Amino acid sequence: MDIDTRQYLLKASDIDSMEGELITHFLNPNAIRFNKSLGQATGMSEMGVHMIYVEPGHDSTEYHKHHYEEECIYIISGTGRLTIEGDDYEVAKGDFVGLPANEVAHELFNNGKETLVCLVMGQRLKHDVADYPNHKKRIYRHNGGAEVVKHQDITYPNIHTTREKE
Repeated sequence: MDIDTRQYLLKASDIDSMEGELITHFLNPNAIRFNKSLGQATGMSEMGVHMIYVEPGHDSTEYHKHHYEEECIYIISGTGRLTIEGDDYEVAKGDFVGLPANEVAHELFNNGKETLVCLVMGQRLKHDVADYPNHKKRIYRHNGGAEVVKHQDITYPNIHTTREKE
């Protein structure tokens, strides 16, 4: 079997020359980042691996909490303000943030004077639920689709199952 194993390797020059994508979060017009999907470029489908670039004065995303997916951030360069459940922390080159599923809401803001560059990694489950506390909204993602609902419109039916409540 002949496999071109070079497809699994991204050299620094490959990453530098990647086109990338400018992304604005659908709930936060100040959450603008330039995104290079390293995982996708090497054929990964179960884990997202992204090099992101956030300019000064911008958020990387909207304040959110995943119910099922884990996520982590490694700061490559620049500085930022990380908010976890309302607590603010200054982050800089070499810092790592681990965000276990269903534990804490978080966001990252570039409060510095240079581009904030981060390696962001997370699971890519077929199904996830995430809350956006500042907007009182929840997103249900499933098999490539998604619905966003207001927290006030979520109902919890009293049904009999053998599953424990989460």
